[in-house]
Amino acid sequence: MNPLGLAVMMLTSFVLVVAEFIPSGILTPMAQSLGVTPGQAGQTVTVTAFVGFLVAPTVAALVPRMDRRKLLVILALVAAVSNLGVALAPNLWLVLAARVLLGAALSGFWAMSMAVASSLASPDRLGRAMSRVTLGTSVATVAGVPIAVVISTFADWRVIFVGAAVLSVLAALLLRLVLPPVPATPGTGLRQLIDTLRRPGIRLGLLGHVLTVLGQIAAYTFMRLALERVDGITPTSLALLLVLYGVGGFAGNIIVGRLVDRHLIAMAYGVPGLIALGVFAVALLPGSLAAVAIAVLLWGAGFGAWLVVINTWIGRTAPDRLESGGGLVVTGFQLAIMLGAALGGLVVDAAGVVPTFLAAGVILAAGSVLFGAAARSTQR
Repeated sequence: MNPLGLAVMMLTSFVLVVAEFIPSGILTPMAQSLGVTPGQAGQTVTVTAFVGFLVAPTVAALVPRMDRRKLLVILALVAAVSNLGVALAPNLWLVLAARVLLGAALSGFWAMSMAVASSLASPDRLGRAMSRVTLGTSVATVAGVPIAVVISTFADWRVIFVGAAVLSVLAALLLRLVLPPVPATPGTGLRQLIDTLRRPGIRLGLLGHVLTVLGQIAAYTFMRLALERVDGITPTSLALLLVLYGVGGFAGNIIVGRLVDRHLIAMAYGVPGLIALGVFAVALLPGSLAAVAIAVLLWGAGFGAWLVVINTWIGRTAPDRLESGGGLVVTGFQLAIMLGAALGGLVVDAAGVVPTFLAAGVILAAGSVLFGAAARSTQR
């Protein structure tokens, strides 16, 4: 295993995920500065996910022979241009145009991450390697956006994007200096992508993946609304619950990263099931702050581990198609983000937050059953 290379990959994932969700923490000053509503400013996150959905399955096919280290460096620099573009944009349309570049960089990085991580670790330690890469996402969830919120209290929101641009350039430099050359893997064309989908168990597993992320996003988008129902909740305890969710994600990533290489089938059933358990408990136990705190911790641990589980599974199921498989995982993830937020919003408006959480829990349970069955059928 190459710990330094994996650490640089982790840093890059941290920078990209922070950049993706910065608008979520500074919607009000950003919207006021651009002269738009907070809802319109929130589309800066939506457009990133949509472009990611389009780019993820095609990036390997567009550059089938390019060294993957060089590609990651280029993607980090594209993210830097995006963040600088947002910082300098005078209106929402130019902000959205700049965020298109971030969507391409983010999805391209995640589509390539498994193939690159596999070159830094032996096949029997792929799960642990991916847990280190995705740890950057967990850290970004816990600390990245809150730091942006704090900075926005004493500096213009554009300064935050300038900082993200500087970090992206730093990540590009470290990727170039630390990673070894990573040749493109076989199976990067569109025909190979379709062929990967046709392999036994792949479609079932990806359906379970989409349902898991869809249920997660449908609930997580309205997590604050659900937590505000809890008896005795205060602004301080609400903030602590959100931090607890992030801590759970951090812990789940590390713990499952150590277990998944030996217990993949158990993790395939258990991790989505853990998310479902947390979502159900938050919806059904608003009378106990302590119970909700435990539920939030478990919920965070489950989703913090999900990227490790799904990437380990696809790496084991299609070891000769790591780039195609990685692209399919990212495509499913971005599709689920768009559908989860949209469908969750419709249910919240029509029926309220509790039915939304119950529906999300059922979807997550279905994802657990389908993904677990796929893992069992492909890992015998």
